[in-house]
Amino acid sequence: MICAACGEWADAPRVDGNVLVCGFCGHREPFARLPMFALTGPSGTGKSTVCRGLGALLGDHAVVVEQDVLWIGALRDPEDDYGAFRQTWLRMAAMINQNGRPTVLCGTVAPPQFERRPERVLFADIHYLALVAEDDVLAKRLRARPAWRGWDDEQRIADMLAFNSWIKTTVTEPPMRLLDTTSATVEDTTEAVADWILGLLKAR
Repeated sequence: MICAACGEWADAPRVDGNVLVCGFCGHREPFARLPMFALTGPSGTGKSTVCRGLGALLGDHAVVVEQDVLWIGALRDPEDDYGAFRQTWLRMAAMINQNGRPTVLCGTVAPPQFERRPERVLFADIHYLALVAEDDVLAKRLRARPAWRGWDDEQRIADMLAFNSWIKTTVTEPPMRLLDTTSATVEDTTEAVADWILGLLKAR
């Protein structure tokens, strides 16, 4: 965040309720802390496909964005657990929220990768929905992808299946809700995701 008063950049944003506070000069300004929705899961479970159809079902209730549009070299640093990538998206989502609509972020992430970030304070809640599938179906989907996507590497597929298993068996805080796409149609999955988001928004 860049302070409107002194122009300083904050590595760790500070909030006080619905007010953004500059850690350098103390400037305070209104800041909408809305929820964010993270549609996550292993590659091949349908996140990007669902993302394409989700906006039409949500209308003006939320803004849907795909993480992969910023999956570029400068932000792909595995040594930092992709910290620059996570930071960029959380700050972007927080700015989108200032327009009065929450953000739905579609892309692979585990809750600790967001929850431990300094930018976590910019949101009221982050809700996680993970798409999963049976291992054999998931592996078949990945092998059927175009060659340029690099899924001819069996070790890479094995790693993704391990992540699929981790999601199914690991209790995170906050928890991830699971949605199995093994035999579901794209339309049914997209509708189920939309219902999940709208239900949580209504509950607020």
